[in-house]
Amino acid sequence: MERPARRRVPRRLRTPYAPALALALVAGGFAAWAGQDWYGAAHDDRAAYAAQRDRALAAGEQAVQNLNTLDHRDLDRGLDLWEASTTGELHEQLTSGRDGFADQVKEARTVSTARVLSGAVTELDDRAGRARVLVALRVTVRAADGTRTDKDSRMLGELTRTDGRWKLSALGQAPVGGAPAG
Repeated sequence: MERPARRRVPRRLRTPYAPALALALVAGGFAAWAGQDWYGAAHDDRAAYAAQRDRALAAGEQAVQNLNTLDHRDLDRGLDLWEASTTGELHEQLTSGRDGFADQVKEARTVSTARVLSGAVTELDDRAGRARVLVALRVTVRAADGTRTDKDSRMLGELTRTDGRWKLSALGQAPVGGAPAG
């Protein structure tokens, strides 16, 4: 009986390393592409800008909350926190009027507590170290007689970066509805 003629398989297909080599080339190409993509994202200015925006927002929300929270039983701590949260003209106003304001709060015997509801950065100039934030908060005031009043408000804050930290340099009420800013 005669054997059927064998078909010759090209030598490159008979090498057991060919599939492994092809897989290694594909994996190497993917790794190079992924590495280049990661490097580009890590060194993208947009990522640094977004991180700075997030830091400004967090600092702005905290500072606005600080300036709307004060307990007559621990005034020095609260007023020190106000001063630590501010810079520039706002800081000067707070320090120069501290004693008079402390007397008013002691006499009224109030406790105000603020809670941030939401916030947003409306402007950011990272190079100049300036930002603006809009913060919505609920302020609860407890009077000496035990009555409690809740008030929701929106505040516009201007931030200045000082020694690498964002601090409030101006603060005011945001206009509500169609009312112009005053």
